[in-house]
Amino acid sequence: MEQKEFFLNDVVEMKKAHPCGANRWKVIRMGMDIRIKCEGCGHSVLIPRKEFARKIKKILERHEGE
Repeated sequence: MEQKEFFLNDVVEMKKAHPCGANRWKVIRMGMDIRIKCEGCGHSVLIPRKEFARKIKKILERHEGE
């Protein structure tokens, strides 16, 4: 299976949309767990890294930083 690389402040698309209808999530915390924030309603969710890697569909925007 392909290992997707994601970084802090990347905007990603998940396999399932959020109940508010948006499907854009911003990665706001990384560690053993990943915290993502819905770009539509602002709700944030903390999920384990392994589960996040399985549920991510694609990276929409890369964060260009230091």
